[in-house]
Amino acid sequence: MDVTESVPDVQDAPPPVVHGEPVEVANGVFVLPDHRVPLVPNVGIVVGERAALVVDTGLGPRNGRLVLDQVRRLAGDRPLYLTTTHFHPEHGFGAQAFRGAATITYNRAQRDELRRKGGAYLGMFSGLGPAIAAELSGVEFAEPDVVYDERAELDLGGRQVLLRSVGPAHTAGDQIVLVDDRVLFTGDLVETRMFPLAPYFPPHDTDADAVGWIAVLDRLIALEPEVVVPGHGEVSDVTVIREVRDFLDHVRREAGRLSDMSADEAAAVIEADARVRWDSWANPEWIGFTARVFHQSQATA
Repeated sequence: MDVTESVPDVQDAPPPVVHGEPVEVANGVFVLPDHRVPLVPNVGIVVGERAALVVDTGLGPRNGRLVLDQVRRLAGDRPLYLTTTHFHPEHGFGAQAFRGAATITYNRAQRDELRRKGGAYLGMFSGLGPAIAAELSGVEFAEPDVVYDERAELDLGGRQVLLRSVGPAHTAGDQIVLVDDRVLFTGDLVETRMFPLAPYFPPHDTDADAVGWIAVLDRLIALEPEVVVPGHGEVSDVTVIREVRDFLDHVRREAGRLSDMSADEAAAVIEADARVRWDSWANPEWIGFTARVFHQSQATA
């Protein structure tokens, strides 16, 4: 199977380039917004008195350099840290721009997942269209300088940052970033007014754990963050986590109800219903991926 046939069609989307000015969402915490452009993430910049942290890089080395330039404007010559919420190309494939400029920090599961799947995802995403292939040209995977297991803490000087490994959920190596117990970067565990994507690209990637994803979101809701920076879509509050959790729980229950159907049949029923229930959300073509993950979990339970 050609894996490019299994992923959403983004060929007609604008070029996946990080642009615009950083927006301060809390004291010392900035976001380069995605402007709802496919394959552009919300990029975080956290500036402390002594150091600064970058959360995600954009797609490929040019985006990584653009982000680094923005960070230097805000942070000056402060020492830099870079982390990524998960290994997917638009979140971490610009990391090479930070080699030698930042201390690159990943959780172990994410580092290992990048090693296992990075090459396949590079090929898959490069096949999505010429503009995307151009951004991915020359990608070199950046090994982390620091690897942690469950959690790591960064003192940036007046800004306390917690990095926590929470996967498997959207990926095997999902990570959240919590700043001063107030601002939460979720990566693609949460999107605003977009259907979340459970990557189900057999045989290349079947590691998404949709049931575990709901449990992770329950833990994030319990943190009661004041500001939530999703992987894609507008910055929000804890409400957006609840909305994604409710959608995933709906798909889980429907997959259980339709477990006697084939995966494709169940996905078609679930998608038709969800398009009506969440008619203002973008990317409805992603519903089927999530439905198949839940259907598979029912089959193996």
